Amino acid sequence: MSTLHAVLRMHQIGIVNLLRPDRLIKAAGNNAKIGPQAALTEKAATEFPDLPALTDERGTWTYLQFFQRSNALAHALRKVRLPEKSIIGVLARDHRGLALAITGTARAGLRLAMLNTGLAASQLAEVIKRENVRFLMYDSEFADAVDALPDDIPRYLTWEDDGYDRPPGLLSVEEFTAAEPTTIPQPIPEKPGGFIILTSGTTGLPKGAPRTKVSPLASAVIADRIDFPRQGTAVIASPLFHATGFGAWTVGLSLANHAVLLRRLGAEQILAAIAEHRAHMLVAVPTMLNRILALGPDVIAKYDTSSLKTVFLAGSALPPDVCVRFQDVFGDVLYNVYGSTEVAVASVAQPHELRKSPGTVGRPPVTVQVALFDGEDKRITAADTKGRVFVRTGIPFEGYTDGQHKQIIDGFMATGDQGHFDADGLLYIDGREDDMIISGGENVYPLEVENLLAERADVMDAAVIGVDDPDFGTRLRAFIVPTEDSARDPQEIREFVRANLARYKVPRDVVFVDDLPRNPTGKLVRRELPTGPL
Repeated sequence: MSTLHAVLRMHQIGIVNLLRPDRLIKAAGNNAKIGPQAALTEKAATEFPDLPALTDERGTWTYLQFFQRSNALAHALRKVRLPEKSIIGVLARDHRGLALAITGTARAGLRLAMLNTGLAASQLAEVIKRENVRFLMYDSEFADAVDALPDDIPRYLTWEDDGYDRPPGLLSVEEFTAAEPTTIPQPIPEKPGGFIILTSGTTGLPKGAPRTKVSPLASAVIADRIDFPRQGTAVIASPLFHATGFGAWTVGLSLANHAVLLRRLGAEQILAAIAEHRAHMLVAVPTMLNRILALGPDVIAKYDTSSLKTVFLAGSALPPDVCVRFQDVFGDVLYNVYGSTEVAVASVAQPHELRKSPGTVGRPPVTVQVALFDGEDKRITAADTKGRVFVRTGIPFEGYTDGQHKQIIDGFMATGDQGHFDADGLLYIDGREDDMIISGGENVYPLEVENLLAERADVMDAAVIGVDDPDFGTRLRAFIVPTEDSARDPQEIREFVRANLARYKVPRDVVFVDDLPRNPTGKLVRRELPTGPL
């Protein structure tokens, strides 16, 4: 019944047309063999060849142009004699080169590893070795890290910055594919190559999460509770190499949408892109909202963002105060998405739910179930009772490439988060299990303190960690990115927390910093915050 419901939702949204079974059957067959991104690009090129598929700083490709270039890359890749089970790697920011790598490798039946642009050189080398990457496409800005890789890995440029001193013999992807046919599709492979998305790596080296086959229902899971445009425009300010941007872009392909890709992210640049392209949707991480609001009313007013109907947010926690302030300025447009690389979308809070309960992550979409379990693996059903968050979804997870696995109970997979449901059935995330701090025998989840600090007008960003303490075992240390007019008074911060939360949640250390360590998907990397003596 849930599958039928998902198919009907896909028809209602416009992802599939049940009145054209011929097209549906062909698309389903292609999806099974070359994956959704390549299959949907071909479908849109057939039905809407002249519609814009993507725009970056070098211009716009129509769906026909995008499809043709994907064909050329597929032909070129098939001519490269790679060892069996080799994987293609791509290290690129959001632009045409990354989109082309995704669709071209799929058409060639090869597996693609989408590498995180935030990896250090040593991490990149370790991931390349672990994932068996034997062919690499990359942006020139990452040349120093790539130079440390083994010489026997063929490599090509996906993007060349102005002024880059290109080594002799290094070709761009355009040059690599120049002699290949664009109008003759590569024969569809018998088996899909699939792809690997890396986890955020906030607690160590990112793990590889492979997807060989993607359920046709995946688009329904993402789009069920989110207002996607149809043949409209979305500004994607979340990396395509991560699940949020990747999933939103894929659904957009199914609706023949125009993706505006931003290689460099800036708050004002995002507003300018929305205004220029009359974008219906923005895909972003929560930290970007604070940066947009920090521009101030005069700068925000310079850009006509009245076309904006949907802000698709995921990747990190959305502070309740930021949620309220953003919707007060831009209208009720926020969709707060909770999920992970492993389980995809677990729940979505719609604008009216965020108005009523700022900070909630809402309810599960079609085919998804969320459950809470206690420390003894017993299910929690009472409202306002914290437990470990588990998700059961119709999009199966294949396990990490390093052999590790998440705990599974009755088909529900652990997310690693603590959360609770309220009396109305709305889900809230209280923090990561591994972020919990025990101070003086009391359990503290940093997210609660961080959300409170975010309510202050003089706080741009905040993080809370535990550090060793001779008396309490662990004490709280708060790192705060202040506004320009902040008094930067640690005692005032402590008194503010004491007035709103329990005594044991007051940070004894308050440190003012220029910025917090966040990865490209907006998640806080707590391990990079200093824990030693101040």
